[in-house]
Amino acid sequence: MIGRKSGLTAAAAIGTLALALAACGGGSGSSSSGSDDGKPKKGGTLRIIGAGGQDNLDPTSAYSTASSALQRTYSRQLFAYPASKDPKAASTPVPDVAASMPTAENGGISADGLTYKIQLRHGVMWNTSPPREMVAGDFVRAFKHMCNPASPVGAPNYYVPNIKGMQSYCDPFLKDKKLQQDPKGIADYENGHEISGVKALDNYTIQFVLTKPASDFISLLGMTFASAVPVEYYQYVPGSTDQFKHLVSAGPYQITSYDPNKSIVLDKNPNWKKESDPLHNQWVDRITVTEGQGSPEAVQQQLEGGSADISLDQPVPASALGRLATKNDPNLTVNGPPISNPYLVFNLKSPNEKKAMQNLKVRQAIEYAINKVALAKVYGGPKYNTPLNTIIPPDSVGYQDYNLYPTNGSQGDPAKCKQLLSEAGYPNGLKIKAAYRQAGNHPAIFQSYAQDLQACGITVTGVPVPQADFYSQFLQKTDNTIAGKWDVAAPGWVPDWFGNNGRAVVSPLFDGRNWADGTSNYGGYDSPVTNGLIDKALEAKTVDEAANFWHQADQQIMKDAAIVPFMAQKTPWYHSSKVKGATWLPIAQQFDFTNLWLSGS
Repeated sequence: MIGRKSGLTAAAAIGTLALALAACGGGSGSSSSGSDDGKPKKGGTLRIIGAGGQDNLDPTSAYSTASSALQRTYSRQLFAYPASKDPKAASTPVPDVAASMPTAENGGISADGLTYKIQLRHGVMWNTSPPREMVAGDFVRAFKHMCNPASPVGAPNYYVPNIKGMQSYCDPFLKDKKLQQDPKGIADYENGHEISGVKALDNYTIQFVLTKPASDFISLLGMTFASAVPVEYYQYVPGSTDQFKHLVSAGPYQITSYDPNKSIVLDKNPNWKKESDPLHNQWVDRITVTEGQGSPEAVQQQLEGGSADISLDQPVPASALGRLATKNDPNLTVNGPPISNPYLVFNLKSPNEKKAMQNLKVRQAIEYAINKVALAKVYGGPKYNTPLNTIIPPDSVGYQDYNLYPTNGSQGDPAKCKQLLSEAGYPNGLKIKAAYRQAGNHPAIFQSYAQDLQACGITVTGVPVPQADFYSQFLQKTDNTIAGKWDVAAPGWVPDWFGNNGRAVVSPLFDGRNWADGTSNYGGYDSPVTNGLIDKALEAKTVDEAANFWHQADQQIMKDAAIVPFMAQKTPWYHSSKVKGATWLPIAQQFDFTNLWLSGS
């Protein structure tokens, strides 16, 4: 997994994600007042504007936070996340189309943790004409559809190796390039082949058989990747504009107009019934999305002026944060849980300065050098960002507060840094290359930590990289890493889900067995101890057992000084004064459009 693009100008795995990051502050982010009488009201048009951060409207393959936010309105999963002011509750999946939560006690999960039997609720309807009920076969189709060669699932490693028979089903399917523009061929393959570990036992019972226990399997089923897929999609090439113009909905809203890169209009789904949907509502009559709004400042101006209601993917500009906070603007919310963004990663493959980055004491010296308070100021200060000393941020599984490299007030210790550099064999300091993004707050972040390193004898040469190239064309190219084109860099990370999410935090960033082009283990960190702990965590049968192994992995990674965590970053997000009941949805890094309403409608 590379990590989702944050809708914020689509910076891979957080790029410009800058201020649209996550966290607490004011809980899960709720507007301060309801409608005139404090109760939800029906009616009105919710006006959303932004650059256009959604990458795909098909839930199977979409992989951005902006896409997740929109798909909340029209897709349905077996499990999903509730709109809640409590970050922990908002990060814990609950039944959606599933009728109940499977457990070992109710027979939904087998004693060995490998078999899940899930009952579906009755009365969930597609917006077809005539209306058709969603059945277990629609979810079986979802898993088959993940491996279509035209537009496959964004994170195959969550599902393919973990579900029995999925690897053998997917391998030939994905390799068949002739099917990439052949919807009939795709339909014939899916209908003619089975995944042994995914079966509809009847219309209201689906069974999954895993290759190994996975305490986070319910979380995987709560991803939009695992949304039910209607049979109508066999008429179109997956991921095509033609498909997007004929999307089928089972949520409270349906897309009624789609103009690529310009606008999307969603109206009420007439087949949706509240009694069949525990998580969503249908308060507003219409949702409009206007794209092409590239300037955060221009978007903010429209929100404050009342000509738009919510930004889809543009953060609150740093220039506006102080002003809004000073006047306690009730339309500014601070949301959780927090994420680690950005952080400093070491290139452990670099040959530069006698392989300095491979020297543990050099990396430990840099751990002590960094002024984390100064870095937090770049992103709006301590109200939005708190110093982070662990791999795992708060409110994610395995988090425990500890600090192996303490400094006074988290403001760095140049003397300790110099001492360790001397012990490492660099008494006169050294020179390193630091890659940074030429956008947003990233040049300022570079200048801040470069100044800290200069104070203890490390001369930093900046390597500016265009925002669009930073991940895919630079950090994720192993040739650049091995050649020493960079020694340190400051990427960021948005996990695909929160709560029991070690698979989406520790695994992709620190499993050394996955190091290759496209990896998110940017610096090539590889520890047999850490890898073993990752395996134990992934195969744990309970969340508590997994949490223990994730914490041990966290400790080992910090002992190895693979990265320098900077801050647990919070998400300031703004809405117009007309929006009421706005509740933050962590998995989408956005307000839940299905659970807010409008005043004066």
